Amino acid sequence: MYILSCNQKIKNSEKNTVTAIEGVFTDRQVEAGGELYMNACSSCHGKNLRGSESGSPLIGGRFLSKWKDGSAGALFSYTKRTMPLNNPESYDDETYSELLAFILNANGYPAGKNPLSSKKDELDRITLGKTQAQRVNFQFKPKEADHSTPTIEAEWLHHRGDYASTNYADLDQINSTNADQLKIAWRWKTDNFGSEPEYYYKATPLMVNGVLFTTAGSSRTVVAIDAITGETLWVFRFDEKERSAHVPRQNSGRGVAYWKAPENERDKIIYITPGFQLIALDAQTGRLVREFGTDGVVDLKKGLGDHVDPITTTIGSTSPPVIVNDVIVMGSCFPVGMAPASKKQISGDIMGYDIRTGKQLWIFHTIPRPGEFGNETWENNSWTYTGNVGAWTPLTADPELGYVYLPMEAPTGDYYGGHRHGDNLFSQSLVCLNAKTGKRVWHYQTVHHDIWDYDLPAPPVLANITVDDKPIKAVVQVTKQAFTFVFDRVTGEPVWPIEERPVPQSNVPGEKTSATQPFPTKPAPFDQQDYSDDILIDFTPEIKAEALKIAAKYHKGPLFTPINVYNPPEEMGTLMIPDAVGGANWQGAVLDPETNTLFVSSSTVLRPMSLESAPELSDMNYVAYSGDSRIGPYGLPLAKPPWGRITAINLNTGEHLWMTANADTPDWVKNNPALKGIDLPRTGLPDRVGLLVTKSLLFAGEGAGLYGSDGGGGRMFRAHDKATGAIVAEIELPANQAGIPMTYSINGKQYIVVAVGAVGHPGELIALSL
Repeated sequence: MYILSCNQKIKNSEKNTVTAIEGVFTDRQVEAGGELYMNACSSCHGKNLRGSESGSPLIGGRFLSKWKDGSAGALFSYTKRTMPLNNPESYDDETYSELLAFILNANGYPAGKNPLSSKKDELDRITLGKTQAQRVNFQFKPKEADHSTPTIEAEWLHHRGDYASTNYADLDQINSTNADQLKIAWRWKTDNFGSEPEYYYKATPLMVNGVLFTTAGSSRTVVAIDAITGETLWVFRFDEKERSAHVPRQNSGRGVAYWKAPENERDKIIYITPGFQLIALDAQTGRLVREFGTDGVVDLKKGLGDHVDPITTTIGSTSPPVIVNDVIVMGSCFPVGMAPASKKQISGDIMGYDIRTGKQLWIFHTIPRPGEFGNETWENNSWTYTGNVGAWTPLTADPELGYVYLPMEAPTGDYYGGHRHGDNLFSQSLVCLNAKTGKRVWHYQTVHHDIWDYDLPAPPVLANITVDDKPIKAVVQVTKQAFTFVFDRVTGEPVWPIEERPVPQSNVPGEKTSATQPFPTKPAPFDQQDYSDDILIDFTPEIKAEALKIAAKYHKGPLFTPINVYNPPEEMGTLMIPDAVGGANWQGAVLDPETNTLFVSSSTVLRPMSLESAPELSDMNYVAYSGDSRIGPYGLPLAKPPWGRITAINLNTGEHLWMTANADTPDWVKNNPALKGIDLPRTGLPDRVGLLVTKSLLFAGEGAGLYGSDGGGGRMFRAHDKATGAIVAEIELPANQAGIPMTYSINGKQYIVVAVGAVGHPGELIALSL
């Protein structure tokens, strides 16, 4: 409870009058007003109400002398007319009365049993009473409030722009004729949102009614930001106390979800804390919605079942939920699965909650239980202890069908499946659920019994395509192994045939791999999949010869070649391509719905991986170890460029349209002494980049450089011609692009906002405009 103590005694010398001294507000109003004050007012007026350079004091003699002869109604009206400074009259009357109760209580007026009314006639009958402060003649002329309403041409309502996860906006003010004139309109910094700065800032804001909503900092603070100026409007921080010590991914996450309420209800911000709690905030004030869950909070760990410890169980979510037809649906994430401490984990079951009450509506078991479809794919009762199989990426939905589409991850552990024989449904599957009931509509497993960490890494994209003159409501899933799976999103039938083909088998003790894996016949892979000597770096004959010597030390083969046990000098590990971070990763694909062109960001990394027994780390028979991708000659990558790509695919035909490197040749390649005098190609960077497509252009950065040993990341932000991939404009950002770009238009101006960050450069939002 935010109540400030005040020893000042206020005497009521007026008889036969109702005064604030008599207790005309309740403790509940004081508490609610205190929360609003700390979130929305304290930055100007001070946490102790004693003012600052930007705000006058709201406590003490000076304040009391101003209002000693006034009424509660006058103070109420003045506060409403002028506050918040950037958006007066933005709260309802009940909220302003709660704020008034907090201010009065802080000045020594006591709480009572009767609530402070928000009706003007009742407020005007309440005098503030005489104080011990010296009488002064006071005349107040309030500043005229600005009641202008911004004109909104285009909002950004979902994490990927829409339910279909297209990351598309029908805007073209920024186009090929002026994109090179983009400038920074404002910058919003995250330095102080958390105990220490966050450098890999992956959030994508939403924009609704002229306000951006996003998360920031390791505590995942929710913030509202003016979409024109970048000014912070309100902040909400939730303290998870001892729960914070058991968070699997302590970061700001990827953002929030927004619910536009029907008339007579309040819009809500919905987000998931690092400790896996679901929170509902009033979108206008940033205050907890008390009627949701328990005072605005739902414990998602308790929702999973009694077998889950609400404090110590390490499950969370870094992605926002999706709200479809008034049902909140969310996935989950776990600690990195290369070396799990145990083969025994909890499963990342999918849950649905009512948007108004926070009541759990259903739960879908991602590892099926006895009697449920798919349980037989977990041999030897391995379903009883195996975990993971969550959906850690943002989700996609079709509100007209009432369906939600889940890109599922691997079971425990990522690289060894000897404790969980069988195909292991619903791991590595695209699952379609009925959003109202949580019932499975259809599914397709893209990897059987995964031992490569080939999670479905990105939200699927919905597209209305035409194939051989037949209209199809499609859902498109890109993968780490560089496949593009295209299904009828109503029935789950593949649009083009998918073939089960034989794959190499594991020789690791205890392992039992699937004899076949699914291969789409269309579209073609968008990145390198199989090892051959032809893919090795070959800038010079000497470099190629050295690359062949290095590759000869490792086990290698086509896609789905199992990782072997480290046993030097005979076995140094397996060269994996694509590696576990892609191909495609969480940045995924975007869609131009006008042409049904899919744009995919991917990387080409040839990485050594191996398995080892480590009983001091885990009760699993084997855990995994990852090597450096730059094991090639002279510190270069072992694979030839391009190391990062953007590929355009026509979804009506399944054919590739173009491919371009995602960046220029980096300095660490150009300045390599072994390459002096060599005419190098445009190599791109071994990183995945976030894409944004508009009516006129495709925008792409160079990636965050998260995997520093790979040499990725860069500051350039480019506009590409959608039809050819040609670069139209280049803009240098203050740091590396880390998040997925978004765009909106307000008061006739289009903005592009992207999260940036880099080593030594804490995350921030950069807004670009003409």
